[in-house]
Amino acid sequence: MKKLLFLLFLLPTFSFSQAKVDTIEVFSKAMDKTLKAAVTVPSGYDNSQESYPVLYLLHGGSGAFSDWHQKVTEPGLVNRLADQYDLIIVTPGVGPSSYYFDSPLMDSVQYETYMTTELIPFIDSNYKTLAQKESRAITGLSMGGHGSIYLSAKHPELFVAAGSMSGVMNIDTRMWKVPEGFSTLRTSQQKEMLGDINYDAPNFNPFTAVAYTDKMKENGIALIIDCGVDDFLIATNRQMHQLLLENETPHDYTERPGAHTWVYWTEALPFHLLYIDKYLKRN
Repeated sequence: MKKLLFLLFLLPTFSFSQAKVDTIEVFSKAMDKTLKAAVTVPSGYDNSQESYPVLYLLHGGSGAFSDWHQKVTEPGLVNRLADQYDLIIVTPGVGPSSYYFDSPLMDSVQYETYMTTELIPFIDSNYKTLAQKESRAITGLSMGGHGSIYLSAKHPELFVAAGSMSGVMNIDTRMWKVPEGFSTLRTSQQKEMLGDINYDAPNFNPFTAVAYTDKMKENGIALIIDCGVDDFLIATNRQMHQLLLENETPHDYTERPGAHTWVYWTEALPFHLLYIDKYLKRN
C-alpha cells in the first residue's frame, strides 16, 4: 500500500510513566477524512533495536481515542501495561456509533476498511512492530468489544487473539437492558447505516458479532470475553457464550460483579493482557 495514503503528525506527547504516548493522525482514503489514535510504546522502545508485538485497544460508543488514557480509574494504566508486557498499544478513534464495520450506505462509515487496510499498515510502517498476525492482538470495551470480535472473525489473517469487555455481542437493541428512548435511537442509527437487516437467529445479519461464531471456530483465534453481571449488555454476552459452547469453540468467558463502567474496564484490561500475552510471539 502506498504511504501517500497516510499522514503522520507527532503531536504533543503525554506520559504517565516511562512509557511514551504519541498522538497521531491517520488519513483514511476510504472515508476521505483524518482520524486520531494514540500509540503507547514501552520505555525501552527508543533505545532498542527490537521489534514489538502490538495490541489494538478499542473504545466504546460515543468514545474517543484518548478514553483509555483519560477515563480509566487507574491513571497511567495503559502505559504501565505497555511497560509490563513490553509491547505497543494502539488506541484508535472511530465514529461514535459505528461498531467498527463498513456501512453499505454511508461512505463516512468505513471503519472495517480503515482498521484493517489503513491503520494497521500505517502502524507497521511507522513503528518498530512485529508485522505478523502471531504478534498482533485486539480487544476493546462495549462497541469496541464488538469491533474486536467482529474484525478478528472476519480477518483472521491479522490477529492471533481477540477480546471483549462488556461488548455489544449482538447489535439487536431488544436484548439490551436500556431505556426505550436509547434503544430507539441506536436502532435508528443502525438503520441509517445498514438499511433493513435481520436481527433474529439463526440467520443473523452480517454486521453483528454473533453472526460469526462458526468463523470463530474455523479461525482458531484465542478469545477472551467478559462482562459484568449488572451490565445492560449481559444478555448479548451470554448469547455469544452459549453459541460458542454449542459449536465447541474454545474461549475464555467470565462474568464478574460490575456494570458498564470505567471501574469495571479498568479492572478487566489487566486480565485481558495476562491472557493475550500467552499467545503473542516476540520473534
